[in-house]
Amino acid sequence: QVQLVESGGGSVQPGGSLTLSCASSGKTDMINYMGWYRQAPGKRRELVARIYGSGGTHYDDSVLGRFAVSRDKVKNMMWLTMNNLTLEDTGVYYCNAMLFDRYDYWGQGTQVTVSL
Repeated sequence: QVQLVESGGGSVQPGGSLTLSCASSGKTDMINYMGWYRQAPGKRRELVARIYGSGGTHYDDSVLGRFAVSRDKVKNMMWLTMNNLTLEDTGVYYCNAMLFDRYDYWGQGTQVTVSL
């Protein structure tokens, strides 16, 4: 099993920046890839960014060029640096880890609110 704990959410104005952190523990050496998802009010949870064991990354088109995902396997940390935030970025952001290409693990989520 893996335990995931997010932090770093908050409120920011449009155009602002935030960095989310995800601390992992447990069988972290078995993680295939990790990612950040978000869920806006009344909407489904959606993938924002993913980082693979090789270091390769994938981003949703809506955040491409504004968000950056990074990971330190030694420290068991993953970050999501978010720049030029828009109102549409508001939501609960979840840290996700995939183990053995089969098992999904989730953090409890951290709220990001972008408002005027």
